[in-house]
Amino acid sequence: MGSSYCEYIKTLKPGEQQLHQLYHNTQYGFHIASDDELFGRLILEINQAGLSWTTILNKQDNFRSAFDNFSIEKIAAYDDHDANRLMQNAGIIRNKLKISAVIYNAEIVLQLQKQFGSFNAFLRHHHPLEKGDWVKLFKKYFRFTGGEIVNEFLMSTGYLPGAHTADCSIYEKVLLMKPMWTFTSGQIEL
Repeated sequence: MGSSYCEYIKTLKPGEQQLHQLYHNTQYGFHIASDDELFGRLILEINQAGLSWTTILNKQDNFRSAFDNFSIEKIAAYDDHDANRLMQNAGIIRNKLKISAVIYNAEIVLQLQKQFGSFNAFLRHHHPLEKGDWVKLFKKYFRFTGGEIVNEFLMSTGYLPGAHTADCSIYEKVLLMKPMWTFTSGQIEL
């Protein structure tokens, strides 16, 4: 991708650049309060594996619709009929392993919500970790969460630094929202 997402966007063609710029300016690196939206971001990151982020950004509304507005409860209750329905949906990435991982991961998130109160609380409970430790933690609980997926998920949701460079016009806006990467473990209220 280049040195940073902020710089990478500048190299894109105008239509593609506009799509990425909107995501960069309004979502990338920003904290997500809703567990369903947080899980939705994980769904997108899992589905990006092996593909371009442009593909995912172009299909994000289709993913939202196909996966019941990212409702963790609804996704966790999906059965074989739902998995087959998703495999027939040309608006999303039709990969059986990714679809199965999303359903399985929704079931895990429900368990984590019972244990920690929310998916966000689970992440805050383990913050701050280094990237390698985050990857180990995700692999312990979730499917289809390798190093790049975990890194991008946590960076894009404000748990790891690096979403924006210090000279990026969005950097200060993100800092004002107090992303988790700006806190040490002693500063976090669980």
